[in-house]
Amino acid sequence: MTAVDTPRTGWRGTWRAAHAPVEGVPRWARTVAHAIPFIVLPSGIWRIATVVFDVAGDGRHHGAADTTVGLPNPVYVTFLSLLSELLAFAAVGLIAAWGEVFPGWIPVLRGRRVPLLAAVIPAALGATILTALWTTLAVQIGSGVTLQGNPLPADFPTVTLHGWRLGFFLATYAPLPLWGPLLALLTIAYWRRRTPGLRTPTALAGSCPSPPR
Repeated sequence: MTAVDTPRTGWRGTWRAAHAPVEGVPRWARTVAHAIPFIVLPSGIWRIATVVFDVAGDGRHHGAADTTVGLPNPVYVTFLSLLSELLAFAAVGLIAAWGEVFPGWIPVLRGRRVPLLAAVIPAALGATILTALWTTLAVQIGSGVTLQGNPLPADFPTVTLHGWRLGFFLATYAPLPLWGPLLALLTIAYWRRRTPGLRTPTALAGSCPSPPR
């Protein structure tokens, strides 16, 4: 092994070790955790492409909220899209070692066990909010009206977009209603795995049991 290869191998090994599923994580949970970031990614690409490259083709910034922090719309929307992807990636913590033991780069807490409720409560709240948010949006898009029965705003993408652009928008946002329910499933699996007496043979599928000590 050369000196040039060592750092690359070290980073790769560190990454794999940090994100590898811990013992007791079922195969379905691994699949779900790694799928969530890809479920969120298309909508982020759409928002960034719309406000930065104007893929909507009409000079309007679809999906860009009014900013009150003094940031240009492209910067604001790009930041929100990256933040959404980061939050989506946090789902991996519900199956990986860094979701049970604080990693070494966190001062004071490094090496300590993550309190069960400190992970479960935010994840459960996030799953609830995401389910309500994206289900509401799906209902609005499907019905063409708001929940109050009013017509959609004049700048709503399904009102202003047509052709392939409308199809692109719908395709990128269609997976988002899955985010909340899938996160809820991961949260329940995480809670069961870390709660004494709730671990089942199903939860241990795919893991190598350790001999009793």
